[in-house]
Amino acid sequence: MTVLASGSKGNCTLVSAGGTRLLVDAGLSCRELLRRLALCGENATGIDAILITHEHSDHVGGVNVLAKRLKVPVYMTAATYEMYHRYARDSAGNRITLQRLETFEAGRAFEIGDVTVTPFTIPHDAVDPVGFTFRSEGIKVGVCTDLGYMPASVKHHIHGCQILMIESNHDLEMLRGGPYPWAVKQRVMSRVGHLSNDALADFLTTDYDGGAEYLILAHLSEQNNHPEIARMTAERALGEQRNFVRNQLMLAAQHEPLPAIRL
Repeated sequence: MTVLASGSKGNCTLVSAGGTRLLVDAGLSCRELLRRLALCGENATGIDAILITHEHSDHVGGVNVLAKRLKVPVYMTAATYEMYHRYARDSAGNRITLQRLETFEAGRAFEIGDVTVTPFTIPHDAVDPVGFTFRSEGIKVGVCTDLGYMPASVKHHIHGCQILMIESNHDLEMLRGGPYPWAVKQRVMSRVGHLSNDALADFLTTDYDGGAEYLILAHLSEQNNHPEIARMTAERALGEQRNFVRNQLMLAAQHEPLPAIRL
């Protein structure tokens, strides 16, 4: 697993297993995503598919050009595609139609090559947003960002992950005192907004199974968070659950890829 970018300016994560290589979201330009793949030593021609969590531009901004360039299918829910098709435009202002679209439904697992993909509903202000788990060869990886709170269904789906990428978007005090308009602050703090450091800490303290080898804090706000605040809040919540083989904390960044995690 390699997080190529995470944040409000663009998101993309590479998940590989066996002979299958999947991109989750494509929120940066095609050129920048290809540059970051090359920076990580990854050959873009080996990508098998792009999976989309929801239609917000920081998750779909580069998907059309990238999918055409790589000649790969794009997977998203039918409702997400309808919304994307309604609003997305190419450089000439024309409405975009994805050439190779595959639709799925939240809660129904499907196979791509060597990987079993399970999409699950998350609470966010998009039309049909999802997180994903990926299973292959006894390993389970979870990608769960852009959610306002942690419902029981989400906790169920991310149980038992060896790698868990999860949102730690904002520090509440920094958000409240920050530059955003009040309406935007309310949206971020709402139950269909983004998970705060404290909300994640509450999950880690009370409901997390503690079994992941790697825990990736993702979608950190550049305006309303600081990496060390997010890290320290998570470390305190994890307490003695952290050691050399469990819950190694990593912080996904906006402007550079994380080192690859290999299990």
